[in-house]
Amino acid sequence: MDATLIKEIQKDFITKEMPEIKTWMEIEVTLIIKEWNKERNQKFRGLVIKTSGKSLLEKTITVRKTTDWFSIEKIFVIYSPTIAKIEVIRQFKVRRANIKFIKKLSGKAARLKEVKKAM
Repeated sequence: MDATLIKEIQKDFITKEMPEIKTWMEIEVTLIIKEWNKERNQKFRGLVIKTSGKSLLEKTITVRKTTDWFSIEKIFVIYSPTIAKIEVIRQFKVRRANIKFIKKLSGKAARLKEVKKAM
């Protein structure tokens, strides 16, 4: 199919504005969690190690969060109705599109160089 036709159809389903997310960003994803008849917001903060998907509605990100002795990876669909907002916290300098190599590193080797934003 024609790419412009697909974009026209997808415009109706994209309701919220999301930032452009790259693999070298540290982000905070706010999720809407439903428990019985209540809703609450839960935040998940981590490093984006992978992005995938060609069209806007297929875009997914893999976010890795490292706590004391273990790491958690979650895959989020960016335009999912369960995601309230995505906030970019920091950006790092990385020369690869997929930074899964960071899983094997620990300590000083796992550090990334931060890119300062110009104001």
